[in-house]
Parts: sequence; structure tokens; C-alpha cells
Amino acid sequence: MSSYKPADSKREEFRKYLEKAGVMDALTKVLVGLYEEPEKPNNALDFLRQHLGSSGPETADVEALKLEVTDLRQKVEKLCEENAELKQKLAEFEAAVPAEQAVEN
Repeated sequence: MSSYKPADSKREEFRKYLEKAGVMDALTKVLVGLYEEPEKPNNALDFLRQHLGSSGPETADVEALKLEVTDLRQKVEKLCEENAELKQKLAEFEAAVPAEQAVEN
């Protein structure tokens, strides 16, 4: 029996590793979801794949969204600068109009 202890020790270490990484909880939640499913899917393995993969957004999606956010921030900054310039021009124009009206009177 002493020859089985190293294997049991490795299994226990691996089980602790899976628990610490949250794998056991994730698997348990998906399996409970499958158990509670009123109409069992034809392919249980596909069900597991779909529900394990849906825990978070895809990396490509996250990267695309980050690029979009960066692009939109640049556009907002440019529009804010343009807005400030237009406000300044409007103020100059409004200041010039009363001066012209005063000269006409």
C-alpha cells in the first residue's frame, strides 16, 4: 500500500490546485445547471463547453472594445478642442456685433 501514497498525494495536491483556481466551483455550477435543466440537451458535452466558456468576454472582444474606447476618447478630445475654438470665435463675434451697432447709431 505504500506505493499508492505518492499517487494519492499527487491527486490531493492537484485537487487543492483545482479548488484554489476556482475550477471545482465552475464545474459544479455548470453541472448543477445541467442537472436543473428541464429539457436535457442532446449533447451534454456541448452544454458544458458553452456554459464554461461563457464565464467572461472573449479576449478578442475585450481588445476590440479597448481600441474602440481609445478611438472614441481621441474623438471626444478633438471635439472638445473644436468646441472651445468655436466658443471663442462666437464670443469674439458677439463682442464685434455690439461695437458695430454702436458705430451705426
